[in-house]
Amino acid sequence: MIITGSLLIVCLMLLLGVSVYVAFGSVLIFIALVGDQSISGYLPTGATGIRSLVLLAIPLFMIAGGIMEKGRIAAPLVALAEMFIGHIKGGLSAAGVLACGIFGSISGSANATLTCIGGIMMPHLKRANYPVGQSAALIVSASPLGLLIPPSSSHILYGWVAQQHVLKCFLSTVIPAIILITLLIITNQFMLRKHDNIKLSERPSPFLPAFGRQGRLAGPALMMPIIILGGIYGGIMTPTEAAGIAVVYAIPVAIYFYKGLTWKTLSQTICQSGITIGVVMAMIFMVLIVSDNLIAQGAPKLAKDMVYSVSDNPIVILLMINVVMILIGMLMDDISGLLLATPILLPIAQSVGVDPIHFAAIIGVNLGMANITPPTAPLLYLGAQICDVPVSRMLWPTLVFIVFAWLPTLMLTTFIPELALFLPDLLLGK
Repeated sequence: MIITGSLLIVCLMLLLGVSVYVAFGSVLIFIALVGDQSISGYLPTGATGIRSLVLLAIPLFMIAGGIMEKGRIAAPLVALAEMFIGHIKGGLSAAGVLACGIFGSISGSANATLTCIGGIMMPHLKRANYPVGQSAALIVSASPLGLLIPPSSSHILYGWVAQQHVLKCFLSTVIPAIILITLLIITNQFMLRKHDNIKLSERPSPFLPAFGRQGRLAGPALMMPIIILGGIYGGIMTPTEAAGIAVVYAIPVAIYFYKGLTWKTLSQTICQSGITIGVVMAMIFMVLIVSDNLIAQGAPKLAKDMVYSVSDNPIVILLMINVVMILIGMLMDDISGLLLATPILLPIAQSVGVDPIHFAAIIGVNLGMANITPPTAPLLYLGAQICDVPVSRMLWPTLVFIVFAWLPTLMLTTFIPELALFLPDLLLGK
C-alpha cells in the first residue's frame, strides 16, 4: 500500500505541475503518516547520501555550462560546422545537430545545450527559409545529446547510485549518441525533400585559409572537451577535478577571448547557476530519501515480481523496463527519473543478464527521449520559448524524430549490448 500510494502521489503531483522536490516531499509525509515512521530519520538519510565528493562534479559542470552558454563559446563551433556542410541542402540544420553534440560534450546538460544552440541556430535557420517548426523540433530532439555524450551529470549520478565505474558509464552512450546524430540528420534530410526555397550558405573560397581562420577562432572552445575528456580518460584527473578545471578554463576564455562575459556579468551568471544548483541538489536530496524508503519497503522485489508475473522472456522484460522508464521520464526530469528508476529497475535488468554498464546506456537513451516526449516533454516546452516557435508547430516533427531516430537508437542500444560495452571494455578493460 505504501509503495502504490507513494507512486500515485508523486505522479498526481507532477501532473498537476507541482515542483519535483515538493512532490517527493509530499510522498515523504505520506510514508511517515501511513508507515508510522519518524520524520526525524529523513534528514540523516538524505545528508548521508548527498555528502559525496562525486556529486560535487554536478554543480561544477552546471557552472561551467552556464559560463559557456553566456560567454558565446558555442557560436564559433556552430560557424565551423556550418562552413563544412552549410552549402548543402539540410546542411545548416545538420550543423545544428553536430553543434548540439559538441556543446553537449562540454556542458553535460540538455537544458544548457538547448538554450545555447537553439538561441544561436534558430535565427540562421529562419533566415535560410528552413521550416521553423521542424527546425525547432530538430534542435529539441538533438539537445539530449548533452546527456549522452560525456561528461554527463546523469551518468555521474548513475555511477554513484549503481556503484559502477563512472568513466565506463560515460563511454557507454558514445556509440548510441553517434547513431542518434546520424538518424536525426537522415530523418531531417528526408523531411526537407519537399522544401525547395531553402537558401544555401556560400562555401568560402579559397576554403583552406577560411577554414584556418575559423579553426583558430573555434580552437579554445574545441580544446575544452579535449582537456576535460583527455584528463579524465588519461587518468590525470577525476570527473570532479575535471569539472573544476572546466570552470577555471571557461572563465578566461569567455571573458578575454570570446568577450561574451565581463567580470560583472560573470558574477550574475554564477548566481543564476547557483539558483539552479540549489534546486537540483534539493531535488536530489528529496528523491534520495524517497528512493531509500521505497527500497526499504521492498519496491525492487515487488517490481521484479510484477514483471515476472507477466513474462519471463528477456525480450519482453526489457521492453517493459523501457516502457516504465519512458513513463518516468515523461513525468520528471532526467536526474529525478534516474535516481528513482535505477535502484528499482537495475536488479530486474540484471536478472535477465544485462550488464550494469549496458543498463547505463539504456537508461540514458530512455530518459533523454522521455524529456522530449509529449504530453509533459519539458525540453519541448523550453525549446518553444528558446526558438520562439509554438509547440503546436513542433509537435508533429518531434514525434517523427522520436519514431525514426530516438526509438531505433533505443532498441539498438537495448538489444545489442556491444554498442554500450565496446568502448568501456576497449579503453578501460572488462
